[in-house]
Order: sequence, then C-alpha cells, then structure tokens
Amino acid sequence: GPGEVRHVLRFGQGSACARQGRARGRPVAQDGRERWYIPEFLPTEGQGVLFLDEINLAPPTMQGMAQQLVLDRRVGSYVVPEGWYIWAAGNRTEDSASVFEMPAPVANRFLHVDVAPDLASFKQYALQSGIHEEIIAFLSFRPNLLHHFDIDQPAWPSPRSWAMASVLHRLGQHIRPAVGPGAAAEFHAYLAAYQNLPDLDAILQGEGDTIAFPSEPSVRYATTVGLALRAKGVVEGFNAFKWLTRTSGPEWVQLCAGDLFEALRSNGHMRELRRMIAADSELQAWLADHERLLEL
Repeated sequence: GPGEVRHVLRFGQGSACARQGRARGRPVAQDGRERWYIPEFLPTEGQGVLFLDEINLAPPTMQGMAQQLVLDRRVGSYVVPEGWYIWAAGNRTEDSASVFEMPAPVANRFLHVDVAPDLASFKQYALQSGIHEEIIAFLSFRPNLLHHFDIDQPAWPSPRSWAMASVLHRLGQHIRPAVGPGAAAEFHAYLAAYQNLPDLDAILQGEGDTIAFPSEPSVRYATTVGLALRAKGVVEGFNAFKWLTRTSGPEWVQLCAGDLFEALRSNGHMRELRRMIAADSELQAWLADHERLLEL
C-alpha cells in the first residue's frame, strides 16, 4: 500500500561467513562488551514484508538464522518491528536447483505454499509491461508453454524467459536463446497466423460491420489479443467489444474482454465504457443473455 516499505534479504549470495555477517551485522566493542551493529537492510520502522529470498540456497547453518527471525522475530540484539511479515522463497530440488535441504525445525516454522505459473496473472503483467503482442497471443493459444521445464536444455519456456524473448523479438532476433528450440519453433510457426488477421484498425474505428470473425483457432486468438492490446481508448475498446459480440461466440468475447477491461481499468476508462454499454440497446440485450460471463 502507500508508504509501505519492503526489504529483501538474499540468502543465496556470497560466502557462508559473509552471509552470516551480513544477516546478523558486525561485532563492535562497546563498554567492554561485544555488541552487534545491525545491517542497514533490516527494517527498524514502518511496515511491510521482510522477504528472505532464495532461502534454501544458503547452507543449513545460515538457515538457522531464519529460524530465529521467524520464531523469535529477533537475531542477537535486533528485533523485527511490529507490522512486518516475514516471507521466504526458494526453488525446489525437482527444479534442478542447487539447493540445500531445509532443516526440519526451520521448515516447520513456515506455512508452505507451492506457487505455479498462471497465464491470467502473466498476461496482466505482460499488458502492463509492454510484452510483445505476438508473444501474448501465442501464449493464449498455447498456455502450457508459459512454463515448460526441460532438463535437457539450458533455455526453456518460463514467464521470465518469455519476457526476454519479447526483447529479442522486438529486435528482430530469433527467440530460441531465451525459450529453447521447441517453443521457439512453435512460436515462429504461429506467426504465420498474423498474415491472416482481419483489419483490426477498421474494427477499432467502428468500421467492422462487413468483417467476419476468423475461423482458424490460432488466428482467433491473435485477433482477440490484438484488439485488446491495440485499443488505445474507451471508444476503440467499445468498438472492439461490440464487434466481438456480433461476430464471435461468448468464449471469445470473454477472452478479449478480460484483457481489454484490465487495460481500460488501469487507464481509468471503465466508468465511461460502462456508460457507453448501458446506452447501447444491442449490447444490453447481449449482456442480458450472458450476464454471468463478464464482470463489468
């Protein structure tokens, strides 16, 4: 939220001694006693999340420090302030990550949640981050390639590598170095669908009355994603939405609307879109038949 402070403590960097020193601080002689000066990255005020990143890249002795933080909310003389939550993250051994097994006493002090890649979440990020339209369309068509670990390849599809692939694609380079040969081959074969797109600019300008919705599934995905990404304002968004309700099935309207409405919400245009839809009797009739399909 506003004013929230977030600190990240990366356990997997540096030597064990250096990590131990960085996490606990540095010893200083004071009045004949050894005291510890805490490192600057540990919070002393505010509120937020103390995120222990790559926790299982650290050896078990270092992970013991996390046990103190989680159980006692302190290390030495340092005390975690009220209003701070402690989270941790790490890869699994089955991900072929060079991790240490987490000691049972440390593991038992956490709630454990397995996080899986999610296309809807990735698309929300992609729309806000400028990921190339053709990559978003391809992943909508082949969602199982969003994350497909291949132990035999140094490069394989993941949300991170698709973001890198987007940069390569914008530069006119092959995306194989980012996502591996299999996914890259499928992506470049999919690009042929873009040769058969309907005139999206005409549709966005409200001139799509004579334009039919494509019949090829790959081109349909490209069309719905293309309309959502290219609609620059509420009028173009309205025209795209209305054209789809006229020409396609409800599942394609839903697919496009999810991305389109998210973009319009982020720009503050959803209120105006609702007003335009409410004033259109044809769309009101369509929504009456599909009221559970969309969240306006």
